[in-house]
Amino acid sequence: MKVKIDTKEKMHVITVEEVKLAANMTEHFRNTILDYLNSSVKNVVVNLENVEEMDELSAELLIKTQQSFYEANQSLVFCNLKPGLESFLDEKELLELMNLTPTESEARDIVQLEEIEREFL
Repeated sequence: MKVKIDTKEKMHVITVEEVKLAANMTEHFRNTILDYLNSSVKNVVVNLENVEEMDELSAELLIKTQQSFYEANQSLVFCNLKPGLESFLDEKELLELMNLTPTESEARDIVQLEEIEREFL
């Protein structure tokens, strides 16, 4: 899977450069981003601006990956979902399970807010 990775002070921003996500690609992607839980910068924003479609299994794998991050007290936020993909995920009742923001800027803000929240707890 083609991705672009931009590392910031408190997070990695990963932009998926594929138009379609299939389950086998998503499984590889999942394993790759789970490796960030062992790095010094553990939070991840996944920019899905280029993705036009994914299958249900791919969406479920992304949600499981998100859960792994939160179980490890780290953040994983998805952003820039295309309207058609958003409708598909909503139809499958998966959309409400995703930590999702309309823009990358808002996703970064969520990561920073969750980081502050974890510091206080």
